[in-house]
Amino acid sequence: MSNGLMTAKILREEKDELEAEWLESLSEVGIRRPELLPDAELRQQCEEVLGLLAEAAEGDLADYEPSNSADARELLAEISHSRVRVGVSPRENTRFILTLKRPLFRRLFDRAEGTEELSEEVWLANQVLDRLALLIVESYQTSRESVISRQQEELLELSTPVVKLWNGVVALPLIGTLDSSRTQVVMETLLERIVSTGADTAILDITGVSTVDTLVAQHLLKTVEAARLMGADCIISGIRPQIAQTIVQLGLDLSSVTTKASLADAFAYVLERRADDAAYLDPGTLETDD
Repeated sequence: MSNGLMTAKILREEKDELEAEWLESLSEVGIRRPELLPDAELRQQCEEVLGLLAEAAEGDLADYEPSNSADARELLAEISHSRVRVGVSPRENTRFILTLKRPLFRRLFDRAEGTEELSEEVWLANQVLDRLALLIVESYQTSRESVISRQQEELLELSTPVVKLWNGVVALPLIGTLDSSRTQVVMETLLERIVSTGADTAILDITGVSTVDTLVAQHLLKTVEAARLMGADCIISGIRPQIAQTIVQLGLDLSSVTTKASLADAFAYVLERRADDAAYLDPGTLETDD
């Protein structure tokens, strides 16, 4: 036998025994963890991988490249994603594949009729398992990056709460670092809130913003302009002395924007402007955009 035919026969004739020994090996190396991955799901994953290998072994294992197989990519991506979600480490995910070597190689040793035949079969099977391990590493990395990206987007949304301070007045307190991605979320969130509340005044409070550079200032100005296009005046509050000096040094023109030292000052300024307007005496219902 050659070109993986012995491996194919093992996968076909001893599939159940091979799966059981593989699961036992996973337990021995400490990566069979029911608290993270239910045993039934782990068994299903083992069964699917063995089925994938059996199909590959029916051909020429020397030519089998898992990364070129849509079925292999899809299966390992699904396995990796399920493991990323429950916190399985990259090392454990990779060893899931590599642990199959021992039970498979042991059966090859039992069946081989000569050294040459054994060497060829072990070499081919070893290559395939290593390629599967590399592919599952790549799949895990892709899944983890996707999860991290989604979590970052969710954190951005949570970090931009728009608060209704008064009838027609909303405020957006910003904390931390502003970059292009976050300022885009800030603009979208504020504009959506202006529309949903019918607000005609928005206060951008940057008391908690650590630094302001040219890019951040430009984004803030764009947000102010966008709010004006929506029919709302926009006030920037919380400009600390250090940030004021930075803005001056950068030569940024904020003359067209109303600025106040604190959120309280900005709110007082808005109330003073509306003191004679009975329509705004009612504070309305205080709301937070969760």
